[in-house]
Amino acid sequence: MTTAIGTQTEANRETIREAFEAWKNGTASITDVFAPEMVWRIEGHSAASKQYESKQQFIDEVLAPFGARFSASGDPFRPVTIRSVHADGDTVIVLWDGRGTANDGKPYENSYAWFMKMRDGKVIDGTAFYDSISFNELWSRVQPR
Repeated sequence: MTTAIGTQTEANRETIREAFEAWKNGTASITDVFAPEMVWRIEGHSAASKQYESKQQFIDEVLAPFGARFSASGDPFRPVTIRSVHADGDTVIVLWDGRGTANDGKPYENSYAWFMKMRDGKVIDGTAFYDSISFNELWSRVQPR
């Protein structure tokens, strides 16, 4: 591995690690690290599975309605455990567990694997894997506030 690639790898890993820690601590949104032109895919068969052509489309169609299913003041959804952050060049993979209390008072927990391609410190391409059964159950059970 050349020094430039090693430096890029570590910079990307640290950028994503810091973004997840800030999200976990409630001090920043994960979307702060998304480039406006980002493309995001949710794999599988969940209600949200498809390709999103921009950061704004992903926020409008998934993240905002998802977040609105949780109490803003009580126990909003966020990472509770960041199991691992792997990086190789411009690619960063995060395996993490998230939890929150939905508007109906019931907990929602899920595990995620996010694969992200970076450019200039921002995510430009992402792919997410998670338990779509749990997601779909929440999506249909709880209305956004």
